[in-house]
Amino acid sequence: MTKIVGLSGGIGSGKSTVSKMLEKLGAAVICADAIVHELQAPGAPMLDEIAEAFGADVIDAEGALDRQAVAAIVFRDADARARLGQIVHPPVIAEMWRRAAEAREARQALVALDIPLLFEGAKAGRGAAVAIPFDATICVWVPAALQLERTLARDGGPADDARRRIAAQLPIDEKRAMADHVIDNSGSLEETERQVGELFERLTR
Repeated sequence: MTKIVGLSGGIGSGKSTVSKMLEKLGAAVICADAIVHELQAPGAPMLDEIAEAFGADVIDAEGALDRQAVAAIVFRDADARARLGQIVHPPVIAEMWRRAAEAREARQALVALDIPLLFEGAKAGRGAAVAIPFDATICVWVPAALQLERTLARDGGPADDARRRIAAQLPIDEKRAMADHVIDNSGSLEETERQVGELFERLTR
């Protein structure tokens, strides 16, 4: 029987690394961010909704979404962030569930839905956390100080911007407490891979 799990973490925690490890083990990984990018391609209806909500300046000269311009708005304004979620989440959730159903029909042992704000949605009672019947949730965890360090190393930019982006999410320790399973990604890649392998075996046994 196919198990469907929600995979999340915090900025800089290494969720993408764990996703790749699960995929290597044979899980079907469905990435919310990748679907968002598909649905926000130039000419897509979602772009018109975003421009109407946040202004024409969030669309660049090539007709693509200027993600930095959107981020500059929503990471400083909780109401704007909620408005963006109202536009983006319903079609993304529908497409994720459609792909999960396909994977289930193909008899995949494990389907992992990679969702950055899974635990935020669970706490607020909205989004994929309540729309999709997960068998379990997984949090990719690192200590908060390491989360900031890795975010700065990956993205560059001012430390205050990184702190603001992290603060826009639930604290990583709160996500850890909400999860059914935790992958501690604060050590070596080999140690993370060992944990992922053990969890994959447990979930698919």
